[in-house]
Amino acid sequence: MGEFDLIARYFARVIPELGHAGAGARTVAVGIGDDCAVLTPTPGHQWLVSADMLVEGRHFLSTVSPRRLGHKALAVNLSDLAACGASPRAFFLSLALPRVDEAFLAGFSQGMFELADAHGIVLAGGDTTAGPLNINITVMGETPTGQALLRSGARPGHEVWVSGTLGDARLALEVFRGTLSLPGAQFDEARLRMEMPEPRVALGRALRGIASAAIDVSDGLIGDIGHVLQRSGVGATLRLADLPRSAILGAQPEDVQQLCLLTGGDDYELVFTARAEDRERVIAAGRESGTPVYRVGRIDAEPGLRVVDGAGRPLALTALSAFDHFKT
Repeated sequence: MGEFDLIARYFARVIPELGHAGAGARTVAVGIGDDCAVLTPTPGHQWLVSADMLVEGRHFLSTVSPRRLGHKALAVNLSDLAACGASPRAFFLSLALPRVDEAFLAGFSQGMFELADAHGIVLAGGDTTAGPLNINITVMGETPTGQALLRSGARPGHEVWVSGTLGDARLALEVFRGTLSLPGAQFDEARLRMEMPEPRVALGRALRGIASAAIDVSDGLIGDIGHVLQRSGVGATLRLADLPRSAILGAQPEDVQQLCLLTGGDDYELVFTARAEDRERVIAAGRESGTPVYRVGRIDAEPGLRVVDGAGRPLALTALSAFDHFKT
């Protein structure tokens, strides 16, 4: 099978027939098949664009199923749109394959399109080539002009919130690394969180006009909230006991919980800030989007990040670090 046969069989879809794609189908006037896609922006909106690369052995294990990999490849990009409060519209896929593996392509495209259809986003173009397995997706979304959530709006006195639960993906990774073990059903559940994260797109949209700053947890909580603190010029105090965790993680030793909660990547939950007087609005946004949200700390004027235990004593964070592509 050649390159263009591969594209036609597994990735090209006729846009006018994509009734399930909603606004994404209306956005893509011309998709796969021309030198460029032609996109039509919604009047009064701004584009939000993000790109992520997934490399085998760095971002995913060779043991992941193709369907789950297709899901995750798009999910991590949709999570960036969620963090900015954007509505997904179109995406572009660049894919390097060591060989044409039809079973892999069938599963990968199935997982990717299942998630795309769930969020009304259309594959509008991309590229394929031979080479080591490498997946690069660029997503495009929209928000009403001036309503994008950014990292720079946190202010002293604002509250820090987290969606969902943290740490299960890192827990699964530690099992793969052989540092701990879990019963089969618990490992399967944690592994699902690592391999098929659910981007919090609906919550991000519901937080427009409420959250003062936001980011998704992709590289670990202490690292990702650190980006918010740096861009906003503030500090923060987080309460370890209030960080949401699953029953599986909550049954682990305290040091394992700290490692997974504070440094575990691949959660793709949202951590965001909001004014204390907007607390009920945050809770309503979580309810509206079907997403649990938890208040876990506060923004301080004093620079730096502090994590305190149940007695209010600060934890030593020097031995903990978030994921870094060139250091980890």
